[in-house]
Amino acid sequence: MDRVRSFLALCAATVLAVPGVTALSSAARAADADLARNGGFEAGLDGWTCTAGSVVTSPVRSGGSALKATPAGSDNARCAQTVTVKPDSQYTLAGYVRGSYAYLGASGTGTTDVSTWTQSAPDWQRLTTTFRTGPSTTKVTLYTHGWYGTGAYHADDISLVGPGVDAGQPPAAPTTPTVGTVTSTSVALSWPSVPGATGYAIHRNGTKIQSASGTSATVSGLSPSTAYSFQITAVNEAGESAKSPAVTATTTSGPGGGDPADLPARALVGYLHASFANGSGYTRMADVPDSWDVIDLAFGEPTSTTSGDIRFDRCPATECPNVESDAEFKAAIKAKQAAGKKVLISIGGQNGQVQLTTTAARDTFVSSVSKIIDEYGLDGLDIDFEGHSLSLNADDTDFKNPKTPVIVNLISAVKTLKAKYGDDFVLTMAPETFFVQLGYQYYGTGKWGGQDPRAGAYLPVIHALRDDLTLLHVQDYNSGPIMGLDNQYHSMGGADFHIAMTDMLLTGFPVAGDANNVFPPLRPDQIAIGMPATPNAGNGHVPSSETNKALDCLTKKTNCGSYATHGTWPALRGLMTWSINWDRFGGWEFSKNFDNYFG
Repeated sequence: MDRVRSFLALCAATVLAVPGVTALSSAARAADADLARNGGFEAGLDGWTCTAGSVVTSPVRSGGSALKATPAGSDNARCAQTVTVKPDSQYTLAGYVRGSYAYLGASGTGTTDVSTWTQSAPDWQRLTTTFRTGPSTTKVTLYTHGWYGTGAYHADDISLVGPGVDAGQPPAAPTTPTVGTVTSTSVALSWPSVPGATGYAIHRNGTKIQSASGTSATVSGLSPSTAYSFQITAVNEAGESAKSPAVTATTTSGPGGGDPADLPARALVGYLHASFANGSGYTRMADVPDSWDVIDLAFGEPTSTTSGDIRFDRCPATECPNVESDAEFKAAIKAKQAAGKKVLISIGGQNGQVQLTTTAARDTFVSSVSKIIDEYGLDGLDIDFEGHSLSLNADDTDFKNPKTPVIVNLISAVKTLKAKYGDDFVLTMAPETFFVQLGYQYYGTGKWGGQDPRAGAYLPVIHALRDDLTLLHVQDYNSGPIMGLDNQYHSMGGADFHIAMTDMLLTGFPVAGDANNVFPPLRPDQIAIGMPATPNAGNGHVPSSETNKALDCLTKKTNCGSYATHGTWPALRGLMTWSINWDRFGGWEFSKNFDNYFG
């Protein structure tokens, strides 16, 4: 969301799908087994963790699927899985590859790690190697990869044949969980430990939503005054237990989640170019139509990237000849608020890179943003950090417990502002898809390093502030293809992209493909869909008919396309657009369509 936008290049995916099993090698002895999971990739990438891999239906060596992985200049497109093996035992690793520079190997053997490769295989070529596990080795990692900057490779029918391991039995089902503290958006649960369990899973209304290593957890992101059913399962290496008996908890009443009581049930959010004209021209605050419920003043920007000192400068008359005076501007803001509208200061944009690297910058951010809010009598804050404002340090791998200073300090600063201004403080965020939904595939620098540290970097901020967050309106534009929960890539230009991206926020998703590290869903009243107002405003503009298809599918489960949503959300809050100025430039088509759709 900026004056001149650049297209963000995206990296490829890490996902988990459904379980599968490969066939036994004909050469295997009766006591041996194929321990590789989903070696034929018939169940997608289930069991595999890939930096740049996807499943294709052609070419395949057998069955209906195979792996295709494309290395980059700093990534060899590694796909790996860890299997349980017997100590001091002989194993044969084999697989079929084709394409440029394909490797097959095993690490963590406890003896000598092995690999085999081919420089070029125009058709399927079998690679095979053997190893013996060490006297205390119980886990081995199998992998395939290509070579940096070369062409794509394909792999199929990967097997690891050798002595199988009895995984034992899954644990017994836990007893009925106990409900603890209940708020308008969260429920605390606890349960007795189960012998043999290494972890637990929480199920809400029959669906697994998060994991826990101990015997308690808090489920957040719930709607006020709503009854939920919870069950617990115990987990170990052999699998998951049956579900516990269900317990029901009803969240308390109240707006909750940073939702001011007077925000409309259907809200239209727009950015007003208050500090510059852009090609769309300047729009005076008093000339903004009543259609707009939340008006974001674009932009507050820092004096330097790391200063934390945010300044809001009105558009100069030389650039905006029709700009109103400060007194007129402030009076128009009060008139909008008297009509029930919210006016926020938006911090960031393309030119406003903000990195709160120190606690001093954090404190300066709080004081300078407070000064802007107080001077103009604003209702709250919109965080529109883009570019390199947010990124994750290499050791920052858990979105629930961030370590990176720019992340931790931003969360702290926003919580301080929220505490200062109280429950009616409006907090919104406008991240790009790269920083949110891409986290389903790719989080930070990744297990093997070399990935873009910005991938998914908004997730810890959203999660930490979810109980203070009024609206999240991800920019579903200026985006590359993003993988949805159907494990297919979705591209801008139609309703399908908005449906898939929004479904991810309302359903939740495993971060970097880790089923034990799930980003919980947000409430539908916290979500607005971000769209460009006109083709001039940004890549990814869709006509009103496609906007309405997306709304139909998400709120009514009608008029859906190829993407199957995981629910229906009639309480979806509304739409956000870049920008009010561009909508005026386009004859107010975007806002008029919103008004017509919601009546």
